[in-house]
Amino acid sequence: MANETKTIRQTAFIPGAKPVQVYDCMVNAKKHAEFTGSDATSENKVGGKMTAWGGYISGTWLDLDRSKRIVQEWETSEWPEGYAPSRLEFTFTEKDGGTEIVMEQSEVPASQAESYRQGWIDYYWTPLQEYFSK
Repeated sequence: MANETKTIRQTAFIPGAKPVQVYDCMVNAKKHAEFTGSDATSENKVGGKMTAWGGYISGTWLDLDRSKRIVQEWETSEWPEGYAPSRLEFTFTEKDGGTEIVMEQSEVPASQAESYRQGWIDYYWTPLQEYFSK
């Protein structure tokens, strides 16, 4: 039997930020660390590796279209054995004086999907909104 997975879809709005600024916060390790308050690393190229939250999250960049789209393989240090990394895609659209982010994370282990769903809100969307409100 295949491992049960779920897909997480969320839309977030970051007021006062241009798509290129939000994109940079997601792929630039220094800017990522600034808005999250936690260590990050990134080789900003397709095939490059990244980490976030002090190594809790790790992944590989699959597609980088500056200010428009990011696709990566993504997993955490708590990823269940036998599961492939999830596929994470962000798209960025300028809208109403800010940036709309549409995030889809597929192939998430079903047992962890609710935790990650809330984690995106608590550790990404809210801190990004606060970062750009300064």
